[in-house]
Amino acid sequence: MKVARRPEELEPARRGAAVGTFDGVHLGHRRVIDAARAAQLRWTVVTFDPHPRTVLGNGVEMLTTLERRLELFAELGVDDALVCTFDEALMALEPEAFAESVLRGAGVEVVAAGDGFRFGRGRRGDLELLERLGFDVRRVPLVGGVSSSHIRRLLAAGDVARAATMLGRPPEVEGTVVGGDRRGAALGFPTANLAVPSGLLVPAEGVYAGAALGRRAAVSIGTNPHYGGGEQKVEAYLLEFDGDLYGERLVVELWERLRDEAAFDSEAALVAAIADDVARTRAARRPV
Repeated sequence: MKVARRPEELEPARRGAAVGTFDGVHLGHRRVIDAARAAQLRWTVVTFDPHPRTVLGNGVEMLTTLERRLELFAELGVDDALVCTFDEALMALEPEAFAESVLRGAGVEVVAAGDGFRFGRGRRGDLELLERLGFDVRRVPLVGGVSSSHIRRLLAAGDVARAATMLGRPPEVEGTVVGGDRRGAALGFPTANLAVPSGLLVPAEGVYAGAALGRRAAVSIGTNPHYGGGEQKVEAYLLEFDGDLYGERLVVELWERLRDEAAFDSEAALVAAIADDVARTRAARRPV
């Protein structure tokens, strides 16, 4: 998949484009993206980074990094992605100017978007305007109950199973593997400690069954209360893995929330609890 930052970086082509931020690339987003493919032109996604709400001064915890979002587009089979930098200059563009310079400039003829899609200065642009400007507009209704905001709420509550049904895949947490205190290794369960990018949503604290690098993983999110920790950490113990991941980017799927974090009466009790977590991780089923 070709990724461009400016319309002129894309090769000339007649395009059917899905337009939106698509944070999380959930089932509703995928319906919009599929509608663009149905145009049978060059399959393109036009997306925005950073999230428009952050530029407007409203904080938002992202479900996916831009890198992961683009990977998910590529996994769907999208031909090209145009990443529009959402900044003050883009926000100030009149809707007609955005349509002509960005969409028409990229060769877009068919636009697929959700019914509520708005764009341009003051959010004055809508699908009716695009139709008046001569675009073939494919309106995509919302998938009932599915939204990035709803998924964020579910993950904040640790409900990864319900979030998975809306994403169409397990929710994930990702980061770069960094050095830790090596307590896991001393206990016989060496973990990869993730430095999670700023602004990326981290699900509720607890212990989860999941997977990474094609291996099952027992994942701890929290402050290690047994040792009196205060800093939130994300640690993944990859089953049957022996290797050096330091400095690597790691994407971890979360399949099932197993339990709350806890302080134990002894280190032996902690080790027994981790062993049980690992056994339950072996038995866990990928939710979708």
